Amino acid sequence: MRPPTLLAGLRLLPIGLHLLYGSLQAGLLFPFAGPRWRQLRIQRWSQQLLVLLGIRIESATDPARLDGGLLVGNHISFIDIFVINALLPSTFVAKSDVAHWPLIGRLARHAGTVFIERGNRRAAHSTRQQMLAALGAGRRLAVFPEGTTTRGERVLPFHAALFQSAIDAAVPIHALALSYRDSGGNPSAAPAYVDDIGIIDCLISVLEAGGLVARIELAASFPSPLPDRRHLAHSARQSIVTALARAPDAVPASRCRDVDPRNREGNPLQGPGQPPRNEAATRQ
Repeated sequence: MRPPTLLAGLRLLPIGLHLLYGSLQAGLLFPFAGPRWRQLRIQRWSQQLLVLLGIRIESATDPARLDGGLLVGNHISFIDIFVINALLPSTFVAKSDVAHWPLIGRLARHAGTVFIERGNRRAAHSTRQQMLAALGAGRRLAVFPEGTTTRGERVLPFHAALFQSAIDAAVPIHALALSYRDSGGNPSAAPAYVDDIGIIDCLISVLEAGGLVARIELAASFPSPLPDRRHLAHSARQSIVTALARAPDAVPASRCRDVDPRNREGNPLQGPGQPPRNEAATRQ
């Protein structure tokens, strides 16, 4: 871990306390609370965390239009989860490793996160059933179909298997384009959780950026009845690429060709060539 500046180091303390507060609240109160109350608390807690991080949300998306269904978006950082929850409190799908992260893991577990266990067919089937149950109950479910994070300069191919639960539950899919800007309005990679960067280093990078804007745009909605999942994955990804390219001063998102079948139908958590950050992906 690299040493932070004095100011960033001082700002880490209240962030740590806020994470601890959220973890304790989730563990002590969430088991006895209803889903609506939990959603409101998660939303409020996420909004407070973003204030501590110096991140402001900019969005023209009307949350009332996205009541239920599956949210899919491009993935830059674990901070994406709090950005989305601050606007659209949701149940997330994440890799099982997240359950063991300090503080954040406890929060994720008690918030009802659906965890994916890599390389386990039985667990993958259970994950699909949990996703289907959440969507069938009218809950808003969120997933990052790239299965990993990027610096925001490209959008990787989407794993089509993650779209099947929405098809089976007959719920709409909403594609969200997410980006970060610095105080001057330029694209920022400060929140990027890539390569070997740790959670603390990522938080320090955000704090030292001096104030960021997280932009969320509804790129497209796909109402039920839905087409096949390969078509959905391609269309959702292309809508996000287009939305990101429309943004002022945008760095064009790479239009990666879907040449590797693992990026469409196989196991996105195994095999060579997969990036090291796998936040949310599942096996067919």
